[in-house]
Amino acid sequence: MPEENLDHIDFAELHKKAISQPLVTNIYTADPSAHVFDGKIYIYPSHDVDAGDAFDDLGSHFAMEDYHILSMETPTDTHAKDHGVSLHVKDVIWAEKQMWAPDAAEKDGKYYLFFPAKDCNGIFRIGVAISDSPTGPFTPEQEAIKDSFSIDPAVFQDDDGSYYMYFGGIWGGQLQRWRTGEFKSEDPESPFAFLPEENEPSLCAKVAKLSTDLLSFAEPVKDVVILDESGKPLLQGDTDRRFFEASWMHQYNGKYYFSYSTGDTHFLCYAIGDHPYGPFTYAGRILNPVVGWTSHHSICAFQGKWYLFYHDSSLSNGVTHLRCVKVTELHYDEAGKIITIDPYK
Repeated sequence: MPEENLDHIDFAELHKKAISQPLVTNIYTADPSAHVFDGKIYIYPSHDVDAGDAFDDLGSHFAMEDYHILSMETPTDTHAKDHGVSLHVKDVIWAEKQMWAPDAAEKDGKYYLFFPAKDCNGIFRIGVAISDSPTGPFTPEQEAIKDSFSIDPAVFQDDDGSYYMYFGGIWGGQLQRWRTGEFKSEDPESPFAFLPEENEPSLCAKVAKLSTDLLSFAEPVKDVVILDESGKPLLQGDTDRRFFEASWMHQYNGKYYFSYSTGDTHFLCYAIGDHPYGPFTYAGRILNPVVGWTSHHSICAFQGKWYLFYHDSSLSNGVTHLRCVKVTELHYDEAGKIITIDPYK
């Protein structure tokens, strides 16, 4: 449900129609990355705040400055526990502002929080912070991950123990500014500068295998190519299907499911491949549009069932940058396709 329709929404009625309710209401949260650690669900969201910045296509009004970790005993709990501030931008030497959507991973009893933030030059980088607890507090590394850029890190552990980071986002996420391998800062106020033409292949999310200590890329970054039904890369003008931001990776029945947001068309979509690097063939929609502008999610299994964690702006009655995380059960059909979810009945 795109933002331009908000003036016509009866929010009292919308709350009744919603298939799920906010997991926390004491703060605004978004972009939930959910994981099961030691039999318990931990959610790593953004923490939305109202910093007074005007809405723009660069996302300047998304002025988040810290992270709160949430936990749940089961996905059917009506509320999650807020464990308070686990990392603040003031504690990250290289970062200046806009701590956007994070993710987390566990290895050998250590917990790693991966997060994007703008450095002092206004360029998004991806950092990592470490803790002995899934809820933090997290101690950040002194520098951002070498050769990292853009936003929305999502870390996936494969069956062989390898970890991969998927990342990237266009417009305010700056992915289009890295098309030549170097950051292009000309025309900094336009999110549309450097984008491909509509009849050209769309910009791709990025993927790189992580080093064994999870602190750096173990290889050059690769494109996450999404193909259409004829085996050709999706075009930039195919805005209902092409990648915009919000990468996620999960496995189901031996296949790799790369899921993402289409951004300005407000869909959560997915594509299926046989390898963490892809290529991936477009397979359909996971979630139809929610109230608010953005759509960002994660998918995880718990006790044999699958769940979609997502957000909308219902808690703030439609304020774009003040969102709330939610969860609903996710189902597959016999062919392994995800059954599209409508967020409101």
